[in-house]
Amino acid sequence: MLNDVDVQYKNDILETIIDSAYEWIVVVNTEGNIVYINKNYCQFLEIEQEEALGKHVSKVIENSRMHIVAKSGKEEIADLQYIKGNYMIANRIPIFSDGKLIGALGTVIFRDTKEWNKMNSHIKSLMPKLQTYLQDWEDNNGAKYTLQDIKSISPHILQLKEKVKNVASGNISVLIRGESGTGKELFAHSIHHLSPRSHHPFIKVNCGAIPEHLLESELFGYEEGAFTGAKKGGKKGKFLLAHGGTIFLDEIGDMPVNMQVKLLRVLQEKEVEPVGAVKPIPVDVRVIAATNRPLEKMIEEKRFREDLFYRINVIPFKIPPLRERPEDIPHLTDFFLEKISRRAGKRITMIDEEVRNVFNQHSWPGNLRELENVIEAAVHLTDGERITISSLPESLKGDPKILIGQLSLKEILEETEKRIIERTLEQFHQDKLEAAKALGISKSSMYDKIKKYRLETEELQA
Repeated sequence: MLNDVDVQYKNDILETIIDSAYEWIVVVNTEGNIVYINKNYCQFLEIEQEEALGKHVSKVIENSRMHIVAKSGKEEIADLQYIKGNYMIANRIPIFSDGKLIGALGTVIFRDTKEWNKMNSHIKSLMPKLQTYLQDWEDNNGAKYTLQDIKSISPHILQLKEKVKNVASGNISVLIRGESGTGKELFAHSIHHLSPRSHHPFIKVNCGAIPEHLLESELFGYEEGAFTGAKKGGKKGKFLLAHGGTIFLDEIGDMPVNMQVKLLRVLQEKEVEPVGAVKPIPVDVRVIAATNRPLEKMIEEKRFREDLFYRINVIPFKIPPLRERPEDIPHLTDFFLEKISRRAGKRITMIDEEVRNVFNQHSWPGNLRELENVIEAAVHLTDGERITISSLPESLKGDPKILIGQLSLKEILEETEKRIIERTLEQFHQDKLEAAKALGISKSSMYDKIKKYRLETEELQA
């Protein structure tokens, strides 16, 4: 049996070996707090070993994922990590004891400073090229999203996901309709991803973002010398780039009527005629279109062709707005919180019930995109480990609709009046007379309301 001296002797040997190792080593518990970090790592991070111990790893090591591995139990090997201006190669291994997850071990691999700097410079020189290649491939050759990226527990959305599986294998046109921010593009990507065309290009065209005079050449391409400034050798249009695959015509309701005629011909004849070409070129594409516009009304007003509508609306998808599927609000809130916290390297574990009530009362005109943006703002605005009302953007805190069901009408009106007076005083730098003029009330009324709502500050009292 080992006595205390023997145990200390062995611990000293082990610690010396670890501290002298070329690798940087850190160990965290399941809460993500550092229980061990070797001296080499501390020297690089410019922190004392005693100071690092007990701290959450995200507060000590930038872009760390150690706390995530310590929770999930899933190892991450040879992951490129950016620390203090350098790219490192990190391994993150979960630690188990008697079958129970108790933490994680992280190692950062390098050899000597000179060799690492050489490797780091080489990686940095390659990164812009790699990112360009990946971006080009992503833009021109593949769908980024799958059905797994559509997060929902709404029966309507789950039915639409099943519908995707049923229609993906065909070549018929699909029209996806829904308000901005509902996730129309995710459905378009998912249809392509599950189709036999998935190994061929997926080309997205935002019909509303391309100037009208450029739209024809963007869609159908042009021949060399077709017009002044035409590129030597000509240029392939989006339809030819999508040959064999799928073209996604986003915001098709914004397409000019004259272009609708040319698009209809392409869909009917299955051939395109580049600007300046003498003969058409056969093209094989599947068309998925999307819009948030009322196409039926636009047909009545002669702003959208009826024959084109029937050509693209073979399989209709209608995505409901977030306000019509309230069961998704808490589900998406938790999903976005985890995703954004991980990306930001922050440890946010809770959302106050008051905040959830605000989310449930809000109408979300921007749908999923608005919810994600609000949570991203809240994650960056919060100082602790929980999202509170004070973390929310002002636009959401100031919405009187969020108080319905929590306060009486009189209380809601008073709360709204209080917020308006507060913001007006801020706008006029606490000048009560100017604020009163802006609100159309007397100075005495302004003083009464300031007193009523306890808005007195040292600056106001001066």
